[in-house]
Amino acid sequence: MKLGILTAPFEDATLMDVAQWAASVDMGLLEVACWPASGGEARRYAGTSHIDCNGLSEGQAQEITGGLAEHGVSISGLGYYPNPLHADTAHREEVIAHLRDVITAASTLSVPVVNTFIGGDKTLNVDDNWNRAQEIFAPVVAHAKDAGVKLCFENCPMIFSYDEWPGGHNIAYSPKIWRRIFEEWGDAVGMNFDPSHLIWQMIDQQRFIKEFGSRMGHVHAKDVMIDRDGLYENGVMSVGMGWQVPRMPGLGDVDWAGFFSGLYRAGYDGPVIIEHEDKVFEADEVAVKRGFLLARDVLAPYIK
Repeated sequence: MKLGILTAPFEDATLMDVAQWAASVDMGLLEVACWPASGGEARRYAGTSHIDCNGLSEGQAQEITGGLAEHGVSISGLGYYPNPLHADTAHREEVIAHLRDVITAASTLSVPVVNTFIGGDKTLNVDDNWNRAQEIFAPVVAHAKDAGVKLCFENCPMIFSYDEWPGGHNIAYSPKIWRRIFEEWGDAVGMNFDPSHLIWQMIDQQRFIKEFGSRMGHVHAKDVMIDRDGLYENGVMSVGMGWQVPRMPGLGDVDWAGFFSGLYRAGYDGPVIIEHEDKVFEADEVAVKRGFLLARDVLAPYIK
């Protein structure tokens, strides 16, 4: 395994600046945030564009990979997390078009993985969303397969605010749906596993890793703290609004020893990418870096 970071919190820094810092603190992998360079998505933890994937040329790709290599850094995957099943057709077509560009750019860069969401229309039930996902993603999965890129979906329900209630913006969160995904597309797709999303869904972490560990093509290290007062006040049906608190690894309720034990037993030997969504460490770039360093020191003893 090898430790790295998702570049999304460094929206005002260049990719090479991020790479230089990451290398200096012994985190030699970057999952590179690749939202459209033209902007558009304004939600938190989204919108950063460290590689412009629209028409990326071989020469540009070589310049990027060469620059990273000079810092001793490599790319674990390209990350773009929109809602490909959005109810609005025009928006959906935009994000699918950019996702295809990201896949093509990954191939040009010789990056093996693109991380994304399946998405979801919050007004539809899970089964209706799945029916749409099969149709919408069939050509995207085929494109990734032709490009020699593994499309990895994250297991996040995307229910954090009222505009995502009640159905969430990503249906790939439960074992039931993951079985459907792998039955439909097999090894053409993988999972980008984030253990924090199991905590507040009360899904058994060890059982989940045992079942799906062999399907994991990429892993996020993010923690979550259950605010018991918030849970008491709002109840479990409020889902994330008032009691689910994203934290840096080691500051929440994820069992990190069990996490790594499960991954090793499942034979996972890929990247472990720290994802930063902790408001306590967001005041400025210094605070963001402090959060990453704290997470590094928690996780590094498990990385061999």
